[in-house]
Parts: sequence; structure tokens; C-alpha cells
Amino acid sequence: MMKSLTHRRLAELADVYGGLFHLKMGQLHMVAVSTPEMARQVLQTQDNLFSNRPATVAISYLTYDRADMAFAHYGPFWRHMRKICVTKVFSRKRAESWASVREEIDSFMKNVDARIGSSINIGEMVLGLTRDITYRAAFGSISEEGREEFLKIMQEFSKLFGEFNVVDFMPWLGWISYQGGNLHKRLDRARGSLDVFIDKIIDDHLEKKRNKKNNEGFDGLEEDMVDELMEFYDENGGTSNLGSAVGITRDNIKALIMDVMFGGTETVASAIEWAMAELMKSWDDLNKLQQELADVVGLDRKVHESDLDKLTYLKCVVKETLRLHPPIPLLLHEAATDTVVDGFKIPKRARVMINSWAIGRDKNAWDEPNVFKPSRFLEGGAPDFKGSNFEFIPFGSGRRSCPGMQLGLYALELTVANLCHCFNWTLPDGMKPYELDMNDVFGLTAPRAVPLVAIPSRRLT
Repeated sequence: MMKSLTHRRLAELADVYGGLFHLKMGQLHMVAVSTPEMARQVLQTQDNLFSNRPATVAISYLTYDRADMAFAHYGPFWRHMRKICVTKVFSRKRAESWASVREEIDSFMKNVDARIGSSINIGEMVLGLTRDITYRAAFGSISEEGREEFLKIMQEFSKLFGEFNVVDFMPWLGWISYQGGNLHKRLDRARGSLDVFIDKIIDDHLEKKRNKKNNEGFDGLEEDMVDELMEFYDENGGTSNLGSAVGITRDNIKALIMDVMFGGTETVASAIEWAMAELMKSWDDLNKLQQELADVVGLDRKVHESDLDKLTYLKCVVKETLRLHPPIPLLLHEAATDTVVDGFKIPKRARVMINSWAIGRDKNAWDEPNVFKPSRFLEGGAPDFKGSNFEFIPFGSGRRSCPGMQLGLYALELTVANLCHCFNWTLPDGMKPYELDMNDVFGLTAPRAVPLVAIPSRRLT
């Protein structure tokens, strides 16, 4: 039964049962949405009724009982947390986040350059890049020595988020000790490790704030996301008065940092790897992109931020990658009350799975839906991904759309542009483009089943 909950299997079932169908998984009601028309019904027409997020036992525990933004139920607390993220954490005015992207990509390109002529695992290297970007944006330079430790904690969280737990589907089976016992020990260890790590970070930032106030030489340190969140820090949280400006506790800060790390690491890395794989499979498109880069940027320097708006074909490549490989293939929502969609009753607390992967390949919405064709976005009236074209929703739509979209796109565009501009690429061992394995593995994201390995050679003069 669990194998039916992947984006590909749900798309197959939608071909049989339609764009809206119901599954009963244990005690859970689950509804799959697989067409643009049904997505509009849920994400626009009844957005207010489907703005809650479902959370498993593991997710609830690891997010300090939904103390974050990603899994908090829709309401005053969630609105406050989202406002903090949009205006502070992901804001275009927050120069440090965007600077961390540029500087980490610069360092990454030097690493690739050092391996000219040898096979490199692009997926592995890119995941390291996005982890470095989000770590630096979150914690700045004050905690550089803890990077490896934190990444290990995050990897365990990622495994636990996706771990099958029978209690999520049949709560009355919670007494089964081999299942509950082992999983709960891992959950306790993982959250305990995060507590130790981020408590130290918060204490360091409190000291930094005190020293800065006393002019004791902390002016040179860059501001990071924890600094931004510390503006709202209140150990008691002030959560009894949710309608006004709410203070946030340590648990809120920890949970929000995990949102940022998960939202900005695997999703962006997966999109970069898929873009490079699609380009290496379609040499015509790679050549078109490289020609545009040569014309706009020239062959004597790397791509700068100021070049991005002039790179029309790059934007098309990124859009086509996100259509075929949305960062999160299943967008999870939950019904806040009993309601009716397209004549069908959806019960309260039903888990609603918006299959953005299937929607991006809908044969009624797209010409040649399974073919990588960036030029489709050069046509007048081509859909955009900002949430109002429901045939193309890689970042979701409505109240729960991705707040970090602009920062993620910036990292995606700048990395792909520089990888294609600075280097020519060949596949190893005489592999032909059509031999590339384009299967994915289902999880929180849908990364490539087989990592992309290629050989770079220098292109710039």
C-alpha cells in the first residue's frame, strides 16, 4: 500500500480514477490531486480550508510540536512565523543571504576547476554547495567549526522525516515495542543533538549581541539568520497573545532553522543536478545555452548576478527543469473541516496530496509533456511558476507556497549558468547522452536514482 504513495504511482492511479481520488490508508483518509483543474479548486477556490499541513509523529516531535513555519497549522501563529521569514530571513534586502550564495558558488567553481579532466559526481558536489550556502546563511561565520556535526544531525533528521511508522496510519498499534521503541530512541537522540548544537549557537549570538552593544569588537561579523530571529527572541514566547507581535522561543528558532536547512538544501541541489542531466542528455539545448552565455557574458569572465536577467534561454531551461522535476513532487495539505470539492466530500483532517510532478506532465496542459523542451517557455503566454498558473506549480500556490522561492531560484540559476559557462562537459567511459538513466527516487524530494557523473574541461579564455 505504501508503494502507492509515490508521485509516479499516484499519477498512474490518476489515469484510471481521475484528477481527484480517495485512498484509505489505515485510519487515514488521503486524497490525491493530479490535474491543474483540481489543484485550482484546492489551492485557490478553497485555499482557506486546505491551508493546514499534515505532520507525522516523527515530524511533530522533530519540529518541537509544530513550532516552525512549514508544519504549523494555518492561523495567527503561522502568519507571524511566515511574516518573519518573508521580511527577515528570505528578504531580498537581506544582503548576507544573497552574498553567501555568490561566495559559496565562487568557491564551488574553484573546486570544480581543480578537478578538470577527471570524473566528478555532480550531485554530491552540488549537495555540498547548497548545504554550505544554507549553513552560512543560517549561522554566519561564528560557528564554522560545527559545520560537519550539524550536517550529520540534518542527515539523521532527513531519514527520520521519511521513516515509515505504522502508528501514523494505525495509532492503536503504538504498543508494538520493536517499532515504537527503536524509532522513539532515534527521535530522542536526534532532537537531543539538535538541542545541544543550536543552544550553543543561540548562546553565542546572545553574547555577540551583548558585546556589540558594548562595542567590544563584534562589528566585523556578518549578520546571519539567527541574528535576524534573535530580534524576536523571548524565552517565554509570548504565545498567549498570538494576535500581536509574538516573541519566539528557542524551540521556534531551532524549528525554523531546520525549515531553512531542509527547504534550501536538498531541493535546490536536486534541481541543479536535474538541470545539468537534462542538458547533457539534450546537447542542442546545452549548445543554445552556452551560445547565449558567450553572447551575453563573453568568454573572459564568470557569470555575475547582473547577467541573470539578460539570460532568456537560461530562464527557460530552469523553468523546464522545474516542470519535469519539481523540487517537492507531492505538496501535502490537510482539510481543516469537512468540505466538498468537485461534488466529492472531503472529510476533516484528510491528507491532501497535490501531485505537482503529475500536474507538470499533464497531457491536456502541455504539448509533448514528457519531453525536455525549454523553448516552449519562449512562446507568448507560456505559464509561469509564481502560483497563478495551476498547470505549473513547482513552488506550490496560495497561502502555503514556498517563501524561499526567490533565494532558491537565485542559487539554482547562478550555479547552472556558471557550470555551463565555465566548463564544457563530457560523459565518462564513452557514454552516449541517450544512455543517461533519468529515473528518480521518491522521498521528500525526488533526486536522481543514479548520480550524475561527468568530466569538465575549461571553456573560458
